[in-house]
Amino acid sequence: MTIRRLPETIVNQIAAGEVIERPASAVKELVENAIDAGAHRIDVVLRDGGRTLIAVTDDGSGMTPDELGLAVERHATSKLPDNDLTHIATLGFRGEALPSIGSVSRLSIASRIAGSDGWQIRVEGGRVHEVQPTPLTTGTRVEVRDLFYATPARLKFLKTERTEMDHAVDTVQRLAMAHPAISFTVGDGERERFASAATADLGGSEDALLRRLSDVMGRDFADNALTIDAERDGVRLTGHAGLPTLNRNTTKHQYLFVNGRPVRDRLLTGAVRGAYQDFLARGRHPLVALFVEIDPELVDVNVHPAKAEVRFRDPGVVRGLIVGGLRHALAAAGHRASTTVADAALGAFRPGSVPPSGFGSGGGYGGGAGRGFGSSRVPQGLAEAAAQYFAPQENADGTAIPGLDSAPAAVALGPDVASPDADYPLGAAQAQLHETYIVSQTNNGLVIVDQHAAHERLVYERMKAALANGEVARQGLLLPEVIDMDEAAADRLAARADEFAELGLVLEKFGTGAVVVREVPALLGQSDVAGLIRDLADDLSEIGAAHTLKERLDDVCGTMACHGSVRAGRRLNRDEMNALLREMEVTPHAGQCNHGRPTFVELNLADIERLFGRR
Repeated sequence: MTIRRLPETIVNQIAAGEVIERPASAVKELVENAIDAGAHRIDVVLRDGGRTLIAVTDDGSGMTPDELGLAVERHATSKLPDNDLTHIATLGFRGEALPSIGSVSRLSIASRIAGSDGWQIRVEGGRVHEVQPTPLTTGTRVEVRDLFYATPARLKFLKTERTEMDHAVDTVQRLAMAHPAISFTVGDGERERFASAATADLGGSEDALLRRLSDVMGRDFADNALTIDAERDGVRLTGHAGLPTLNRNTTKHQYLFVNGRPVRDRLLTGAVRGAYQDFLARGRHPLVALFVEIDPELVDVNVHPAKAEVRFRDPGVVRGLIVGGLRHALAAAGHRASTTVADAALGAFRPGSVPPSGFGSGGGYGGGAGRGFGSSRVPQGLAEAAAQYFAPQENADGTAIPGLDSAPAAVALGPDVASPDADYPLGAAQAQLHETYIVSQTNNGLVIVDQHAAHERLVYERMKAALANGEVARQGLLLPEVIDMDEAAADRLAARADEFAELGLVLEKFGTGAVVVREVPALLGQSDVAGLIRDLADDLSEIGAAHTLKERLDDVCGTMACHGSVRAGRRLNRDEMNALLREMEVTPHAGQCNHGRPTFVELNLADIERLFGRR
């Protein structure tokens, strides 16, 4: 066949197939243009999920009639003044979005610069009409009608109206997170799906950013977010990350921005997983919003048709910065745990109430941690009866009975009960319930501690510190323990005997299908040796022969710590309980165990009083 040049309309439709995948893609390009134009307010309206109408209105700088004519031509842009792709300071730069959209839809662009008249241009299926005057306030309004009418095959691949709207909202939210000084709204013409006002602080302070993030990620995130601020080799990382006890079962709420551009990058997912691997069970994911500021010459944003991905010149530096910044913030959080833990506990006590979204089987703070919150119910009327019981009582003459009109300031404690100390955030131990939970009184309420989960975290941190210093103390077993297992598992353990010895665990193969354990790490104390060895054998089957134990040290230490911690069902005296509390207060990450479950629940006295109608 003879080589020929394709018609301009076909070229634009091919380009549209790469750039405009769905209505959300068109929304992204149009909102980015509005941001680049210096808008302070951007309103987006979609009908039928964007099929019949996409309207984006902004109060930006606007365009002249001549610029309108150029805007719908391919590769015409105002965003590369020096024609230098290594110094891209805007979200758009290729100059192909508007002609691509116009080639597959009925596009109209009305624009007006300050002090001038308004003008409009229309494009239908790639056919450009003349520029005409139109009434308009300063700024630009772009309407995209009948998207993909010129390429009906693409319409068949669109999802339901709700799905397409959700994608569009998510697109705008990502851009809004990076630009808190701009007001955004997204709706269908009848109701708003997302609205976020510009912050009063146009300087982009941490408080302003966190307010914008909470509009997208929820108030729980703002209440439980750690501030990230780190720098390495000229690359700066800022943003916020949620506490480990605030987690989800997907990575949906993990956002990465590079020089103000929202991107989806496997680098983020891997780096976040590495930073949180000590704190979350498999299948649980933290909430993070991270902003990378880097010299434009060190990052290539021109590697993806939709500009959704970037390529770093030195990805190792960026990954190391993310991991280090997150770990530093998590360490600084100390024993802090998510406030949503207490909210779920209090919610379970309220008649007819349900736990906050994300708890129980679906998420919140890890698999199993919320078990019982969703299923337990206080009988209807209990809170009402309590409120009536504790309400101020009156004498026959209508005067209040002394002593019943308010809660006492403090409860008198017996001589054998410790008083809370202001210097102790976790208070003083008062009792042990079901030989599993420690109840502690603080100055502001009470704390309930899961003794196994708490001690598991403490043992884990001790083991990591000992390994880092090369000082893993061993404890010889008076009677070496022989553990029977299948031959393959025994072979896996025996093949790693030298590596286990470095961790303080001395074992060797004992005949066919068995190993003998002669020494264990002293930190484990009286542990279940047989259960530990079998779990380690299972871990090895997942690690595989290609990885050393040092590479997966956290997984191995976590398994060992679980078997070496105080078990549920063990009775503790008050000194032991208080010693556990004091160590939790000075141990990093003590607010959650190795699986992301909370180690304690703190209930504020004011909240407890509300349960009983005292407030």
